[in-house]
Amino acid sequence: MAPYQTIKDWPAEDRPREKLLARGPQSLSDTELLAIILRNGNASTGESAIDHARLLLGRFGGLKGVDEAAASELGKVKGIGPAKVAQIKASLEIARRVSNHKWQPGQSLRSSEDVFRHFRDDLENEKREFFYVVLLNNKNKKIRDVKISEGSLTASLVHPREVYNPVIRESAAAVIFVHNHPSGDPAPSPEDIEITRRLKEVGDVMGVRVLDHVVVGHDRYFSFSDKGML
Repeated sequence: MAPYQTIKDWPAEDRPREKLLARGPQSLSDTELLAIILRNGNASTGESAIDHARLLLGRFGGLKGVDEAAASELGKVKGIGPAKVAQIKASLEIARRVSNHKWQPGQSLRSSEDVFRHFRDDLENEKREFFYVVLLNNKNKKIRDVKISEGSLTASLVHPREVYNPVIRESAAAVIFVHNHPSGDPAPSPEDIEITRRLKEVGDVMGVRVLDHVVVGHDRYFSFSDKGML
């Protein structure tokens, strides 16, 4: 039998913590992220933190299942004691509080991810499409959100007149468009691309900067700005 190896014995490029620091958290699998939270395995049984993470994710059907499981249920899994249960629950609660942080009026725009997090809880599970315009001042600070339409996105439903009326009333200097895809796939449709093009042209004529169009899907989003499509 091969000698027991902790994650510290692995090559540096394979260790979850070092991999996260070198490549960013998005490069890690759910198993690797959970292993970082668990920190260590069990030398007496030859199980690493990765093994424990796989066991948890398999038992509860992924991170969502782990999040929804009661602390007492997690504690019944071999190798998961009270300290590890507390680490898991604390980490998932921090993630939930971050995701629930709303982009408040007066706060500056930092990234498309800020927009996604702000609208995520309200839009990602909707069965209908909703289109919003976010109004910003000349310093890119949020004024307010305005819902323009509900229903399948069409050029008639999202008309420049309806979109820019609140922009004029509030004297907004910039806007961000946001809508959701009930399918869960945020990839823009040809209709999305055409509507964005038309609204951007009107904004250019009016002297209103169109900073982004964010499409909200399930656990992910698409940013026209990030993809260089504005």
